[in-house]
Amino acid sequence: MAGKRFKPGKADRLLDPKRKEIISPEQVISTLQLKETDHVADLGAGNGYFTLPLAEAGEKVYAVDIEKQMLDLLRNRARELDNIDYIVSDLENIHLPDHVVDKAIAAFVIHEVPDLTKAFAEFKRIIKPGHRLLVLEWEKIEMDMGPPVHERMSSEEMKEVFIANGLEPDVHVYHEAVYGISAII
Repeated sequence: MAGKRFKPGKADRLLDPKRKEIISPEQVISTLQLKETDHVADLGAGNGYFTLPLAEAGEKVYAVDIEKQMLDLLRNRARELDNIDYIVSDLENIHLPDHVVDKAIAAFVIHEVPDLTKAFAEFKRIIKPGHRLLVLEWEKIEMDMGPPVHERMSSEEMKEVFIANGLEPDVHVYHEAVYGISAII
């Protein structure tokens, strides 16, 4: 896939209040079935749109992002929270131990990953068996937010990626432009 990487200079867009109309952190927490004892990986955490609510709801969050600058922005926003670990890493070789998280979310980043097979192998490696992965992406339609249509993956394409990686996908429609696909690892 490998669309263009999101630029940290545009990080404020990730906190646009309009995002809540499309997908709210509460919807994600519900889909993940997050418990207060859960350890969660926010894969492609950016400046923390989902990370901060996940940290408030769960026991520990591993904020993973390829851009140190994005994690620095997140760290500045999360000063009151001490249960977030910041990990500079891509998603094809995640710098976390095996089976360290109960849940993982990859929000709006899969379209940027060059090798989805490697990424999904890593997701399966870091998530405890019997626990949940959630991928959020932009549906392949024109709209003002998100990447250009040619960089997006449709929900049908993403379902096929899950199946090709040995997972049984559940589709969640949050908005006409945003879907989630989850699976138990």
